[in-house]
Amino acid sequence: MSQKVSIRFFNNREVRAAWDDSTNQWLFSIADIVGVLTESVNPRKYWSVLKNRLKKTHSELTTSCSQLKMTAADGKRYLTDCFTQQDILVLVEHIPSRYAVQFIKWFTYSDDTIDGKSRTKAYALFEGGLLASLEPGSVKCLQQIHAYLFGGLYDFAGQIRDKNISKGGFTFANALYFDAILPNIENMPETTFDEIINKYVEMNVAHPFMEGNGRSTRIWLDLMLKRTLKKCIDWSKVNKNAYLEAMRKSVTDSSDLKALLEPALTRKINDREMFMKGIDYSYYYESDDPTLEPDQKEV
Repeated sequence: MSQKVSIRFFNNREVRAAWDDSTNQWLFSIADIVGVLTESVNPRKYWSVLKNRLKKTHSELTTSCSQLKMTAADGKRYLTDCFTQQDILVLVEHIPSRYAVQFIKWFTYSDDTIDGKSRTKAYALFEGGLLASLEPGSVKCLQQIHAYLFGGLYDFAGQIRDKNISKGGFTFANALYFDAILPNIENMPETTFDEIINKYVEMNVAHPFMEGNGRSTRIWLDLMLKRTLKKCIDWSKVNKNAYLEAMRKSVTDSSDLKALLEPALTRKINDREMFMKGIDYSYYYESDDPTLEPDQKEV
């Protein structure tokens, strides 16, 4: 079975974690933690120096350090020094950082929120049989994804909205015309990469749900790519700001979006880590942006 992995973001920098079956807990990359706290260009060297200093003081941290293989920026897997959550909190005390308080608050944040619960549901999609049973590119497929992600969290999960919404000064498709708009989108061709992105863009313009459109439609997009091209998007290679800007422009011109997403295509369509990483990045795109879905206004 593939290793369980998780990627979270602090100040737009990755913090990787991997599940350790032997201890039944998450282990976090020490170098990533050092990087976000110090903004060092070489966090591994910083950790090496600190580790030697801790050894001289006989700190218990040096004996509780574990190593797990994690995927690096070059796509290769390397043995990585890791700590448990509790050890990370102790480590923070040894690193002078203006971000210490902010980091601890972020690091100990509970996932007992709508986004947290929905993300957990999204992870479970890979192990469940739902994705394999869906008809990619259909409106029903998108509704089923949305219902799964937000069922029990929103009373409108999976339901096409009957009110108009806007965000960032842009008003999405008028709900009165969904009976005509959505079948037209569903019937759009999806035999090439360009056609699939065109269909994805049109569904984004429609924004058929009151909340949760982006997170649902990115999974919907990957299912179309998987069926037609036997590929999906490695979302870790898609810069957040560039993606959000390309999505804004795609209303009138999708060329930037296509140029951004095509180089990120991968054939790892059945790779658990790729799917989980895609979920982590998808939820990352929805954070810390004033135009994201939680701030949508009914019009």
